Amino acid sequence: QVQLVESGGGLVQAGGSLRLSCPASGRTFVGWFRQAPGKEREFVANWSRGSTLYAESMKGRFTISAKLAKNTVTVNLQINNLIPEDTAVYYCAAAQSMSVVATDYNYWGPGTQVTVSS
Repeated sequence: QVQLVESGGGLVQAGGSLRLSCPASGRTFVGWFRQAPGKEREFVANWSRGSTLYAESMKGRFTISAKLAKNTVTVNLQINNLIPEDTAVYYCAAAQSMSVVATDYNYWGPGTQVTVSS
């Protein structure tokens, strides 16, 4: 059973930064999504070895990266210049391919709350 557990969320003032992390051992396609209150879950970015993909609206302030170690990979999401509209639960997920569609992801973490105050 694949277990994904996000970390790094919290309360931050607008203009600040956060780094979210997701240990994803053995996973080769890992994505980040977010869901704001009353809104649908939306794609942020995904990663595989040698490739990254961002939602168009996320380009610039969001950076996805990975730290590789023997048999493990930790996929990070750096968010800079946070704005109140970034307030959401951020989820890490694993899929069988590079996809922007949430239903293509088989495994999900419980999410980490990011709250941005103005």
